Amino acid sequence: MEGMQQKRRGLSLSHMGFYVSDMEQVEDFYSRVLEFTVTDRGKLQTPNGEVRLVFLSRDPAVHHQIVLASGRPSHLAFNPINQISLEADSLATLRQFHRKFVEEGLDEIHPVTHGNAVSIYARDPEGNRLELFIDTPWYVDQPMRVSVDFDLPDAELMTDVERHARTLPGFRPRSVWQAEMAERMGLV
Repeated sequence: MEGMQQKRRGLSLSHMGFYVSDMEQVEDFYSRVLEFTVTDRGKLQTPNGEVRLVFLSRDPAVHHQIVLASGRPSHLAFNPINQISLEADSLATLRQFHRKFVEEGLDEIHPVTHGNAVSIYARDPEGNRLELFIDTPWYVDQPMRVSVDFDLPDAELMTDVERHARTLPGFRPRSVWQAEMAERMGLV
């Protein structure tokens, strides 16, 4: 893998914005529970009227990672946001947010493994599905999702995750999968 580029040049995913119905409630959740900081706020005139915007970040070098925009209709046929995924820096951080989600009484809290990740899912105050995750050092074919027991100690939890992953189609080290993807993307 020597000489392989890390990613495709030219574009990288930076941030996302979504419409909310109750700006104060959603801002409180993202700033208090998920520990984002409000970096800016204001109003913008659009062809559909005035939109209130709140910019949030967890990184002092990045102005915003999430933008909340007013104007979400109160009744939608379904929520068009499939999920908002945030990568945690460790299993300890993932556990910390799991505890916060339980304390907050969030809906649909599910600790799971995808084989290539350990995740917790929950719904924010407006029903948007959140995923907080850590990657594992291996890959398995997707989609795959099974529950994990967050009451287990770290080593036991990760042993169980790996044991299960080894039984799944496509199991291989993440480094092998990354090399395959780099080739498919024309980066080597």
